[in-house]
Amino acid sequence: MKKMINVIKHSLLFAGVLLMASCGNNNEEKVAIEKPVAALADSKTRGPFAFYKDISVKPGLNFEIVSWGKGVDSIGGYLILMSDSVKNKYNSFSAERKGIITDAWNMDMDNDGNPEIYIELLSKKNVLDLNVYEYSGGDFRKISFPPLSSSTKKDYAGNDKFLIKDGNLFRSFPLVNPKDTSIKAGDVKMLVYQLNGNSFNVNEVKQEKQN
Repeated sequence: MKKMINVIKHSLLFAGVLLMASCGNNNEEKVAIEKPVAALADSKTRGPFAFYKDISVKPGLNFEIVSWGKGVDSIGGYLILMSDSVKNKYNSFSAERKGIITDAWNMDMDNDGNPEIYIELLSKKNVLDLNVYEYSGGDFRKISFPPLSSSTKKDYAGNDKFLIKDGNLFRSFPLVNPKDTSIKAGDVKMLVYQLNGNSFNVNEVKQEKQN
């Protein structure tokens, strides 16, 4: 009950911000993220509500994502507001964050009819991560996004990008490993993610080496 009261208080505080920002149209497909440096604007100019996005899943069904926090940019919280005006149902979910939210979007990768909300965070200076929630049966259920494998981390130094193409989720990053002479300048690794039974599978997309 205490958590719900806090959520309601946050919702009321954000009401003015949400009404002003909800006019934007965010139906376009996500094709690439903005450069991480864009998320590192001075907190004094951004104010306490560093991120807002209204995601339209279908007519009448919207998810609004708001992040907040004062002081350290990478520490704070975020709120997901669900509005289903067709069924006259409304719900919300709040969580703490460790990172700066740089983007958010929805998908239904497992084709089960339940939307998934993807929240992209800049967890370190140049390292991205995802928080994923499926909205089903009136509840938000978190889906663990897999970390990079130990073998992949050997060639990883950040500067990754998430993108959506043909309904698939991809992650790419430049290969960096001074000890591996087979890696050439400009080499990039790309991973593709699939969702089955609320669990992600990860596969590497093989790319032709450039001469």
